[in-house]
Amino acid sequence: MDLADLLGVRWPLLQAPMAGVQGSRLALAVCEAGGLGALPAAALPPAALDAEIQRLRSGTDRPWNLNFFCHAPPASDASREQAWRQRLRSDYERFGLDVERVAATPGRRPFDADALALVQAHRPAVVSFHFGLPADDLLAGVRDAGCRVLSSATTVEEARWLEVRGVDAVIAQGWEAGGHRGHFLSDDLDLQKDLPALLPQIVAAVDVPVIAAGGIADARAVADAMTLGAAGVQIGTAYLLCPEADTRGVHRQALREPRSTSVTNVFTGRPARGIVNRAMGSWGPLATDVPAFPLATAYSAPLREAAEAQGLDDYSLLWAGRQFAACRDAPAAEIMAALVQGFGPRQDAAPDR
Repeated sequence: MDLADLLGVRWPLLQAPMAGVQGSRLALAVCEAGGLGALPAAALPPAALDAEIQRLRSGTDRPWNLNFFCHAPPASDASREQAWRQRLRSDYERFGLDVERVAATPGRRPFDADALALVQAHRPAVVSFHFGLPADDLLAGVRDAGCRVLSSATTVEEARWLEVRGVDAVIAQGWEAGGHRGHFLSDDLDLQKDLPALLPQIVAAVDVPVIAAGGIADARAVADAMTLGAAGVQIGTAYLLCPEADTRGVHRQALREPRSTSVTNVFTGRPARGIVNRAMGSWGPLATDVPAFPLATAYSAPLREAAEAQGLDDYSLLWAGRQFAACRDAPAAEIMAALVQGFGPRQDAAPDR
């Protein structure tokens, strides 16, 4: 069974779940264009997530993906958080803000019993995870709901670990990918490779389908990934300028400028790739004293809001893959139509409605 058939879609093209820049509108557009749309769940409380799922269910009868984080909630470290307040003090003073009023809150939910209840109530075709997999009993509950299970791997070892635990497919996340790194067995970023090196290694190491992710922004890159053995591709950055995305104004503007990306942990406490801005250059890009993920998010948020009110992206999370210059202002269906040219014709696929 090929990946499209496994997931029940026309094209083996998955829209990457992108918390903070998309919701059900983008997922629906991708689903209706024949791909697998995704809804990022980690930043949504249960009631808000349920509402977004209802919009998906009422908007399409095609398969969609519900994505969750699997991080371990960190313990609060008062001394470390106070040191980080001191590090950011001058930036807060720049906007007349009091850094001492900031209290670290989780902000991102790992997959838990409440999330499982929503999965079992709505029974999405696919549930995907980032940062590993949930506990065995929770994962069993997902399987009982009849969902296909996917998860990200940044190394061969992680891919093998996922296969042993029964995932239906592995998402090979190359170093080029935008957003949070999906690593979970080691924090050593030197172990992670660009997609052209990582993808064939994972394909050779596991027997489940492998989905390529990272730096794929046009049909040629799709074709290259398939040539390297991918069963399909996952694409996120290419959709950031779509009208169906919720990408903020300063983020959209940054995507149109000739800038570079880097991997940073200063915004959330966990490494993620984004367009370089003032905060990344001043605090990092990789800081050893940043509060643990996701507690650091509470410290950058007030600065982001204050700066964006002035049209500045100095403290914004500008997540983007290395190939973001290929982004186009176009509807998601148009982006999809261009990307799927990389697959060539699918004679066995049902025609679009």
